[in-house]
Amino acid sequence: MLTKLSELMFIDVLRRYIETLPAHKTGWLAGLRDPLIGKALALIHDRPAHHWTIDALAKHSGMSRTVFAERFAELVGIPSMHYVAKWRMQVASELLTGSNANLASIAADIGYESEAAFSRAFKRLFGVPPSAWRLGVRAGKAEPAK
Repeated sequence: MLTKLSELMFIDVLRRYIETLPAHKTGWLAGLRDPLIGKALALIHDRPAHHWTIDALAKHSGMSRTVFAERFAELVGIPSMHYVAKWRMQVASELLTGSNANLASIAADIGYESEAAFSRAFKRLFGVPPSAWRLGVRAGKAEPAK
């Protein structure tokens, strides 16, 4: 019961914080404030392995492709497909440190068809291969924001 109560309190604090964000503020919290972009963010977060496209996200959000792309980039601060890629890598980094799943399984869980493609993308973002990340090696690059 206390756990649920603390979760509800956290959600309320987060909602209040989002409501007070300045209009010029960008990031995923600013995107959540917008009901249409928030819907796209929820889809991306709920289904990172899905083969998302700008067209699919725009359709699910009830916007044209162009309006969606511009609005997403304006509110979140990066293009939607870059956000999808960063989110996938964030999920992967957590799976690497918090589970014993093999690289092929993690790659599939976040939408990569091959372990090699996943490893290249991971190294490009974090500066170290997934196997090194799992061992705690960091290249000094900032971790992607959620």
